[in-house]
Amino acid sequence: MENMEGPKQSSLAVPIAIVIAGIIVGGAIIFGNKIPVGNQGAEKPTAKPAEVGEMRPISSSDHMLGNPSAPVVIVEYSDTECPFCKVFHRTMKIILNDYGKTGSVAWVYRHFPIPELHPKAKHEAEATECAWEIGGNTKFFEYLDRIFTITPSNNGLDPAELPVIAEEIGLDKAKFNACLASGKYAAKIENDVADALKAGARGTPHSIIITKDGTKIPIEGAQPYEIVKAMIDSALAEIK
Repeated sequence: MENMEGPKQSSLAVPIAIVIAGIIVGGAIIFGNKIPVGNQGAEKPTAKPAEVGEMRPISSSDHMLGNPSAPVVIVEYSDTECPFCKVFHRTMKIILNDYGKTGSVAWVYRHFPIPELHPKAKHEAEATECAWEIGGNTKFFEYLDRIFTITPSNNGLDPAELPVIAEEIGLDKAKFNACLASGKYAAKIENDVADALKAGARGTPHSIIITKDGTKIPIEGAQPYEIVKAMIDSALAEIK
């Protein structure tokens, strides 16, 4: 993927800057969970977009919904116990419903559990991978949807619910329990975390719009639907 320098960055900067300025002027607050620094704990992200660093190319190993050849792909780095990720998950489902039908937007989900804030999130991420192993990509997203639906967030989900969710969505409970107990996906989760940090993520949710020409545009925090839609529409208009 190319970096954000060059003509594409300049042409997209004006409409996106207008969108972000509208949030600030309107007094809207965009929330997210930041990686703790010292004893600061969770913080609100700033309105200034982060730089997009090097990130792993999208491949068949990713968890994707939508058209793999979509002109716009949104890569999201998320923590299942982050309350702002729970909100943004609903936003992304609406986005995919609106744009996925035409094949114009696809959604890639990558793990970014923050253990300093949510010690249970890494184990939950491994559980989603076990759902994928047993039932494929469809069951991965079904499992993920269910976690975000029932968790009270902030490390509040009872681990006993993990096999219950597996059974609810039609997975073999014994196979699921054996997979989760093995810890076989711990390294995969860590690789996603390393990728998130290289990409410039310092909190959750952190998402990046990637256009088919390689332009990358960060989405900081749990931006509301209207903002994400405006950013997508601007990107699509630019590449048509």
